[in-house]
Amino acid sequence: MLHRVAPQVKIAAAFGFVVAVVTTPREAIWAFLVYFAVLAVLVRLAGVRPQFVVRRLVVEVPFVIVALLLPVFGSGERVDIAALSLSVSGLWDMWNILAKATLGLITAVLLGATTQIPDMLKGLDALRVPALVTAIAGFMVRYVDVIMSDLGRMQVAMRSRAFAPRGVGQWRPYAATLGTMFVRTYERGERVALAMASRGYTGTMPAASRATAPGAQWIAAAAFVAGAWVLAIAAWGLR
Repeated sequence: MLHRVAPQVKIAAAFGFVVAVVTTPREAIWAFLVYFAVLAVLVRLAGVRPQFVVRRLVVEVPFVIVALLLPVFGSGERVDIAALSLSVSGLWDMWNILAKATLGLITAVLLGATTQIPDMLKGLDALRVPALVTAIAGFMVRYVDVIMSDLGRMQVAMRSRAFAPRGVGQWRPYAATLGTMFVRTYERGERVALAMASRGYTGTMPAASRATAPGAQWIAAAAFVAGAWVLAIAAWGLR
């Protein structure tokens, strides 16, 4: 279902929803539970497997670690839980970070799972995002695979030469590899720029046809975002 929605509609709806989530006061736990329920329904409608979403939430682990430290090192009023003395303010800060970061990440994962990268760029273009930004994003996506392939070949070459580090002191070749990758990437960028200039590139990409979206999709997206904002405003009113 969500796969058929125009990319610019999904991008605008996701942005509006995330801003509403961030605006919601941290004390309104019930509002965050409603947000989670709404996203669970959308994941179901999109046909995205929950395991797919959970695996991509792994990138949140560093934020989780930092958030878990806040109650321990926080100041102000404290409460004893088991053998730990935890800061009440730190507990609320931990909940605030985890809830909002998780909701934002699930929204991004759902958007990426239902929108192909070329469509995403077309959607950004349709939303009048500066052409330079979309061009940079397009090149980044295109050459990330190339760079990762180069890195994979270099790792194979290192293993074929019996490189098997057993400690931090033997990680120097990794530093050299990263330096080599940086130089190669820079040189590749220069070659691509020269190739584009020789083909008439003057600083702007050729104009592409903008993606269109039916009015019904915009109305549905506006209703979705408006519902999220009504929930956020209600949460502030019930504080």
